[in-house]
Amino acid sequence: MFIVLLKYVKPLEEIDALLPGHIKFLEHQYKKSKFIFSGRRNPRIGGVILVNVDSERELHSILKEDPFYIHKVAEYETIEFIPTKYDPNFKCFIDKH
Repeated sequence: MFIVLLKYVKPLEEIDALLPGHIKFLEHQYKKSKFIFSGRRNPRIGGVILVNVDSERELHSILKEDPFYIHKVAEYETIEFIPTKYDPNFKCFIDKH
């Protein structure tokens, strides 16, 4: 599992122009059950995505489809982790692997 931290490196006007495509990208990954949650950072300097994939290679393949990545308006920090304690409601995501 991975936490992805996005940090905007371009003005919000450029981010907002790409937002419809970014939302479609997110929706596509939710339909494939790859993304668990996503949202804006506060203050609005970027975003956060929790991703349920098996490898960093798969993660980077997915992120390359994001319009924010394609147009170089955000930097991506990825953090791999293995959930060992979690709320029972989260178990369905753990049992996938």
